[in-house]
Amino acid sequence: MAGENKASVLAAVGGNLAIAISKFVAAAATGSSAMLSEAIHSLVDAGNGGLLLYGMRRSKRPADSAHPFGHGHELYFWSLVVAMLIFGLGGAISLVQGWLRLHNPQDIDNPAWNYIVLGISAAFEAVTWYFGWKAFAKEQRGRGVMETIVRSKDPTSFSVLVEDSAALLGIAVAFVGVWAATSLQMAWADGAASIFIGVLLCAVAILLVNESRKLLIGEGLEAATLDKLRALLEKDPDVDKVGRLLSMYLGPEEVMLVIEIRFRQVDASAVRQAVTRIKEGIARDYPRVRRISFDTAALLD
Repeated sequence: MAGENKASVLAAVGGNLAIAISKFVAAAATGSSAMLSEAIHSLVDAGNGGLLLYGMRRSKRPADSAHPFGHGHELYFWSLVVAMLIFGLGGAISLVQGWLRLHNPQDIDNPAWNYIVLGISAAFEAVTWYFGWKAFAKEQRGRGVMETIVRSKDPTSFSVLVEDSAALLGIAVAFVGVWAATSLQMAWADGAASIFIGVLLCAVAILLVNESRKLLIGEGLEAATLDKLRALLEKDPDVDKVGRLLSMYLGPEEVMLVIEIRFRQVDASAVRQAVTRIKEGIARDYPRVRRISFDTAALLD
């Protein structure tokens, strides 16, 4: 899974760099506001992919004395930075650029440049979108797109797909804006397209910020999973009572679980065997739960 995510991010970085260069050339040659917004969008996407790769690498560092639970949250931090950059550099600049052009419409020179570059960009974006979809599809498991995004604990699995989907829609909007401005003599349409692209990027950024925020502050296992874990614990013959199950994702593939538990009146050897049995059962059914602690004081009478 990690390999699929890394491949999708690498594909996105390379594709967006090539697209950004071609769009900047077209924007300079034609003076199109929508094309300039799209160029900024692609450049921001390329930079964001680089930050996601950086976050992925840093999150893999082993635990040390200062970070005893590892560095998994580094990925969540850099995902939040990416989302803020989409909002600030992509969305805000496109909105300002579109607003200025809307109030000062200008003719677009050599529109053929725009059409050629937009066609090339669409082809590149379709390829990177495909890689993003392959990584994302592995997490779906029969769930809908939005449900998978909300439940996913790996921001790289959906960030690339969401960004590339927005990029493809942005290309379509830019095409319509350029066509309307040149073919229908609606000069304001170019600026309107830029504003639409800015609004689109801001919406994407808000979605990614919210998902990264939940992961960064310590999101736990889903209620259904906790219920199954509770049933597994209560089946053990040496368990008298199970209290709260406290969980937190330390990274996309690592969960910490604290179990409030009371054992029956058995000797220390039997308790040790029960603890070993419980850990083996959880590891078998829930491999992401790698750090398990037992709190036997919480349920003392």
